[in-house]
Amino acid sequence: MFSHGGFVQLLVKRIYEWARTDQRRYSLSFFTMGNTCSNHLGIPPAKGPNAVGCTDFMMDHTAQGTFFRLYYPCQETEKAEKPDWVPSREYFNGLADFMKINRTLSERIFSYLFGPFKIPAYLDAPFKSSGKCPVVIFSHGLGAFRTLYSAICAELASQGFIVASVEHRDQSASATFYFREKTESEKANGKMAKTQDSTQDDLVKVWMYYRALHHGESEFPLRSKQVKQRADECIMALDKLTEINSGIPAQNVLRTQFDWTTLENSMDLCRIAAMGHSFGGATVIEALCKEVKFKCGIALDAWMFPLDDETFPRVKQPIFFINSEKFQWAGNISRMKKLDSAVIQRKMITIRGTVHQSFPDFTFLTGNWIGKLMKLKGEIDPEVAIDLSNKATLAFLQRHLGLEKNFNQWDPLIDGQDDNLIQGTNITLLQSSI
Repeated sequence: MFSHGGFVQLLVKRIYEWARTDQRRYSLSFFTMGNTCSNHLGIPPAKGPNAVGCTDFMMDHTAQGTFFRLYYPCQETEKAEKPDWVPSREYFNGLADFMKINRTLSERIFSYLFGPFKIPAYLDAPFKSSGKCPVVIFSHGLGAFRTLYSAICAELASQGFIVASVEHRDQSASATFYFREKTESEKANGKMAKTQDSTQDDLVKVWMYYRALHHGESEFPLRSKQVKQRADECIMALDKLTEINSGIPAQNVLRTQFDWTTLENSMDLCRIAAMGHSFGGATVIEALCKEVKFKCGIALDAWMFPLDDETFPRVKQPIFFINSEKFQWAGNISRMKKLDSAVIQRKMITIRGTVHQSFPDFTFLTGNWIGKLMKLKGEIDPEVAIDLSNKATLAFLQRHLGLEKNFNQWDPLIDGQDDNLIQGTNITLLQSSI
């Protein structure tokens, strides 16, 4: 299971097993306190010309709605604060439950390791209009959630994109939540209690955790069903942004200070891309198949297993596969190769010295020793790796969205022209696997 996208699961299990003895628990406590205090750790700030804001949006309080974190170019303001990287302890608990390990110990470990870190974006900062923004819908990996790819999403926003990082409700996230309506008795008991936001007066938060395979259950039917739902959720997020762009009032279930009316007529809906990591990479392919409004896709170390074979010939848009050196295998690459086309541009590069976890933010938040132990870091400097991935992504987006930017300066990266890149793949494909 861990080989195909469950990077968070692997992390939790290895830390937990390593920390089980009292001596190791003491050592970990000592080490991680120093780890979190290091000036060298943290999610790297975005490099584009725009400051970055972020806010959360939930349409429809039920599990059938869409839920995403939005990243956008913002006005610089002294009042805005950066939000916590992990929004609440329930996400830690979801990881623990998934791994069938003790919540208390796991929460303590994660609080030491990751509790102090912030997203490199300003919460609910005012939107900054500087022409219409192209749009990217981002899909997270197995066991992840909406905030774990902030280095990528913030970079795109700093370069002028509006990015919706979806938190999936297919039970592939370690944790997520929605709301249910209060029962009549709950309403009666709560009459005297008032909240600041009337939209939540009659609602109760419900947490949804990762759905593990049952004993003896075949994996493909579950993952195939999930990837289809994930693609639908990406399309729902795009549909909601389209409504907001047209001036339809946004009914956000969540309490935020962001003024959604400022996004009216802010998006270039002729320039839309899908992007995702691991299971999110497969979601990109499925979303392209289902929705032609996505003009191209970026798949980061995609896990191709969930996709039906009939999906491949139906995808008509350009796709860019950006792979790590250590994660891929012949069978997975051969499924990517099914998308090769003489007419539609399909590109692939591999970043030397990277692991599957080189794309999510975890790679920036541990010291070198524990990062290597937990396979969160490869041999390459993680900031160098994510910079190569981001620049290659921007060049590909300019090429296929028709952007009038200077991202074409990084065009050589699309073809693997850098000492840290491999054109195509490092995996040798036997004839039988093609």
